[in-house]
Amino acid sequence: MASVFSKIIAGELPGRFVWQDDDVVSFLTINPFTEGHVLVVPRQEVDHWQNVDDDLWAKVNDVARILGRAVTAAFDAPRAGLMIAGLEVPHLHLHVFPAYSLGDFDFATADKDPSPESLDRAQQKIKDALREQGHGEHVPD
Repeated sequence: MASVFSKIIAGELPGRFVWQDDDVVSFLTINPFTEGHVLVVPRQEVDHWQNVDDDLWAKVNDVARILGRAVTAAFDAPRAGLMIAGLEVPHLHLHVFPAYSLGDFDFATADKDPSPESLDRAQQKIKDALREQGHGEHVPD
């Protein structure tokens, strides 16, 4: 059975994408820790991060690093948070988000009902930052 992320990647469910290439996508989470929280997801369905192929693991991490630079620039954050939890959806994904304190690394404080406008605004800010940093070829329209 396809994961919810596979359905988002396939366009069967909506997603606010900020990055797309042949192997990896990134889109905003619907429960952000902070504004600008994205998920970096391989197109290939892999459940456990420790089981992913070495080349794909390197690619996922490279995209996460690029997104980390973009979210820190877009949201004037001192750090980018990076987290692998792996319990929410059985499809490998890295959480990348603007981090202002250690309290930002807590699922319990995630926004359970962000406004569509705030998600749209965050998506645009990240896409603009990615373009400014030279990654426009991977930014979807």
